[in-house]
Amino acid sequence: MTNTIEELVVMAEKSGCKISTLVKKQEAKSKGCSEEELFLKMKSYFEVMRQAANKGVQNEIRSISGITGGEGKKMWNAKDKALSGETVVKAAARAMAVSNVNASMGKIVAAPTAGSCGILPGAVLTVGEKLSKTDDEIVDSLFTAAEIGRIIALNATIAGAEGGCQAECGAASAMAAAAIVELAGGSPRQVSHAVAIALKAVMGLVCDPVAGLVEVPCVKRNAMGAAEAIIAADLALAGIPSVIPADEVIAAMKEVGRMMSDKLKETALGGVAATPTGKNWEKKYAIFKGGIF
Repeated sequence: MTNTIEELVVMAEKSGCKISTLVKKQEAKSKGCSEEELFLKMKSYFEVMRQAANKGVQNEIRSISGITGGEGKKMWNAKDKALSGETVVKAAARAMAVSNVNASMGKIVAAPTAGSCGILPGAVLTVGEKLSKTDDEIVDSLFTAAEIGRIIALNATIAGAEGGCQAECGAASAMAAAAIVELAGGSPRQVSHAVAIALKAVMGLVCDPVAGLVEVPCVKRNAMGAAEAIIAADLALAGIPSVIPADEVIAAMKEVGRMMSDKLKETALGGVAATPTGKNWEKKYAIFKGGIF
């Protein structure tokens, strides 16, 4: 298995294949199973992603706490009037839709975490639709996304409690950008540039969940992460490289996470969680948990 993005890119270039093709071969050998078995397992994850996205854009799903709900459906209904374009808004709507399902204790795929679960499906489902890709082609791209996530986890972290939201939503956005570049016919090198661009855009992003719940600002950050992934992919596909290589960006993210105060790493002690309104919601939720509501 590869340990860095550069190793992954070089191996794919030498083999003259897509990253997903290489990953399936490596993974099948590592696990002692067939590529078909791996593909079917990934396809089952893809179906969960799609079902969550569809559920969230078709229904105004409220979270158990009541802090959030219906954002995915509202954004989906506004897509025809969107200033940022239909593709970006559809991706954002689907990302929030999946996050809404998560907040209501529905079934999602942690890709790579529950807090960032909407970014990958929101972006990949929408771009796949725009490019008229088959389900199988989209599923293949998820292998590229998964490998990028694995390498980030190996060399840094994907946990908000360890690295802040740059690690959660940042990793998810980088994974989505990688998958999108491959779906659009980009090269393995362009995949690496998209990963670096996506991560740099959220370098230092804190994890500050109001009342300790994966809702505020998480739901809307999923929307932004999906949009960012598409822009990062567009930049890479346009031939705009990242000056800093992806592996160095990952290392920098790890160091930034290490320097970040614990108050800004999923403790709900800093950022928007520490605002007066954030604290009021924390009190309301404490009462809710106590069974008074």
